[in-house]
Amino acid sequence: MGKLVEEAVAEALRDGSGEAIRLYVAACAERMAPLFIGMRANALGREADLDFYAESVRDLWHADRPLADAVERVRLLERFPELHPDEEEVTDVADTYAFFAVLSLRYALLAHSSGSADDAVSCGHTALTAMGMLDQNVVGASLLSEERRLQSLSLSSGAAGLWDASVTAGRERFRAAVGRLPR
Repeated sequence: MGKLVEEAVAEALRDGSGEAIRLYVAACAERMAPLFIGMRANALGREADLDFYAESVRDLWHADRPLADAVERVRLLERFPELHPDEEEVTDVADTYAFFAVLSLRYALLAHSSGSADDAVSCGHTALTAMGMLDQNVVGASLLSEERRLQSLSLSSGAAGLWDASVTAGRERFRAAVGRLPR
C-alpha cells in the first residue's frame, strides 16, 4: 500500500495552527462516520453510542476552538466494544470498518483537544488504512486516492466545500463496505 499520510500533509500539520489540525481531523472523522453509524445502526443496545458518535463528529467541526470535554469524550469512546475485541481476530467486515471509524474518532478527539500533529497524522493513517483495505477488496475502487486528495484539500482550502466533500466521500465508502457484507 506504500506511504500512508503524504509527507506534505504531515508537514503541513506539524507547521499548521491548531485550527488547521482541528479542521483536518473533523473532515477525516466525518468521512469515517458512516462506517460506524451505518454498520452499527441496527445493533441492539448501541443507540447511546450512535448518538454519542454522531454528536462528537458534529462537534469536531467547531474548529475555531478545542472541545472543552474532548478528554472525557475519548474516555467514553475507549469503552466502545470496537476498541476491545474479543480473543478472536476481527475479520468480520462490519466489525473491521466500525473499528477503523471508532479509532479515527479517537485520534480526531485527541488531536482536536491537544492540537497534536502526531494524533492528527494517526487519524489520517487510520482513514487511509481502512480505504486501502476497501480498495483491495472492491473491484475498481479508488477510495485510497480520494482520501489522500481530501486530506490535502482539508489543509489547503479551509472549510469551503470540505464538509460536503467529506459527507459525499463517507457515503461512498459506506456503500463500498456494505457491498462487502455477506448476503
